[in-house]
Amino acid sequence: MSGTGGTSTTQSEPWTILRLLQWTTEHLKKTGSPSPRLDAEVLLAEARGCQRIDLYAAFNEEPPESVKAIFRDSIKRRAAGEPVAYIVGKKEFFSLPFHVTSACLIPRGETEHVVIECLDRLKKYHRVEGAVAERSAVRVVDVCTGSGCIAITIAKESAKFNANVAVTAIDLSPDALAIAAENVRRLEVSEVVSLAEGDLLASVPDRSVDFIVSNPPYVSEAELLQLDRGVRDYEPKMALVSGPTGLEIVERLILQSADKLFPGGWLIFELSPMIAERSLELLQKDTRWRHTGLVNDLAGKKRVAIAQRAS
Repeated sequence: MSGTGGTSTTQSEPWTILRLLQWTTEHLKKTGSPSPRLDAEVLLAEARGCQRIDLYAAFNEEPPESVKAIFRDSIKRRAAGEPVAYIVGKKEFFSLPFHVTSACLIPRGETEHVVIECLDRLKKYHRVEGAVAERSAVRVVDVCTGSGCIAITIAKESAKFNANVAVTAIDLSPDALAIAAENVRRLEVSEVVSLAEGDLLASVPDRSVDFIVSNPPYVSEAELLQLDRGVRDYEPKMALVSGPTGLEIVERLILQSADKLFPGGWLIFELSPMIAERSLELLQKDTRWRHTGLVNDLAGKKRVAIAQRAS
């Protein structure tokens, strides 16, 4: 495909949808993409303004030059390592479409486990503060919210079982909060989800929260160098790297959460399998926590830590 780094071909061979996909798949495979065919389909569908499935009914069609120009530019960016989600400006999470830019992390399937664990506990949660507090909304705080995917998904999904929740999404980055604000508006949860700029839970009053959920920075400085270049070179470092050990932010989150939660409230956060056991030890040695544990992701790796605030 001329213009994307390959050799040009004769004009007698039209660049049909099928041929574009075949050439681009091979090109992206050579540049190191772990999912070259999927990348090619997503980027061509975006350039064409259609769904991926629609490409299969149009294999023999030749797109107009305007579509091919957009596609060529997208393939150049992908071949350079830029994640597909940033190129198309969106990523699905829990079957919801989230707008994303390089100001925030790209939502991933592993993070859905945080949402699942929170929703499971929300369904049977009863605050132990007394009758007046019992009637007020259950307060959920999403720390390091990024795109807002955790906060917004909890708001949307909890509405399905009529939970009375109020969600606060906190991030240190104003640029990330701007993306979260757009997703709150687009996904119509403005009445449930509020946004706040801050460093972890510093602005949250003590004993005022029922659930604290988070996908905090948990990558060590050494680990960052080993990550895929799409993550290492394009996703925001402040949302990835915790410090020399990877435990620095997690430790602060655990300590602060114990002060902010109501008795019986829950802390649920994502972590790396590399720091899972050490994170669990931090929870278990603090007598303010009970029912501590780790949850595996679909790959069988320890991915989420859970703890309940003791009375």
